[in-house]
Amino acid sequence: MRRDHLDRMVNLNGKPKRIISLVPAITETMYHLGLEKEIIGRTRFCKFPADKVQEAINIGGTKDIKLERIHELKPDLIIAEKEENTKEIVEILEQHYPVFVFEVQHIKDVYRMIEDLGSLTDRKAAANELINNIQSAFQALPSADGKRAAYVIWRKPYMVVGKDTYIQSLLEEMGFINPFIKADGRYPVVTEEEFLQAELDMILLATEPFPFQEKHFKEFQAFLPNVKPMVIDGEMFWYGAKMVEAADYFKKVWG
Repeated sequence: MRRDHLDRMVNLNGKPKRIISLVPAITETMYHLGLEKEIIGRTRFCKFPADKVQEAINIGGTKDIKLERIHELKPDLIIAEKEENTKEIVEILEQHYPVFVFEVQHIKDVYRMIEDLGSLTDRKAAANELINNIQSAFQALPSADGKRAAYVIWRKPYMVVGKDTYIQSLLEEMGFINPFIKADGRYPVVTEEEFLQAELDMILLATEPFPFQEKHFKEFQAFLPNVKPMVIDGEMFWYGAKMVEAADYFKKVWG
């Protein structure tokens, strides 16, 4: 028996050999730990590493799984995450399979996730190496020197990153001040007036989940004429194995 990050007891019988991941960032991390033979299923949003992930069966989305495909695969472990996957999905799957649920809201949670993932899959050495590589890379993160920034993830309505999220934790690590962490919810809806009141220095337009592009600059400049918008690669804000690559990206963008 193992206790997951939601304090649930998960019954595991030995080292898992048939794993399904419902979490794109964790899927990439598992491949990085050398689990390509064990990963039999993943979501359609699991796209890294591009040269390996297609070998695993697509079992649907993070919130709309295809249960019959999962039954056909007969997994001995399913990986989920509290934000990425719904409580209902976990409750359905745990009737049939061991489901280990992670919760990642902060950089420190990522290290715990990688460490526990290594323990679950007998990849402790690889997990420790990845943690060390991330920590080393993050020592050289650029500093935003207290710039006030909004990280925008959606349009119509505008939604931004708020409190208790990995992205906010990463922004804070780089020295950004997010004026929307006091708003209700982890991804609050924000009006044009609230953007104005936030006294922003920067507005970061993420390429996911809404695919912001430079063509959207004009609409923000119409009500924030003194704030330069910037398209930011949302994939660089994935946690796990992506963090090493992300550190280099941030140095190029803000270093």
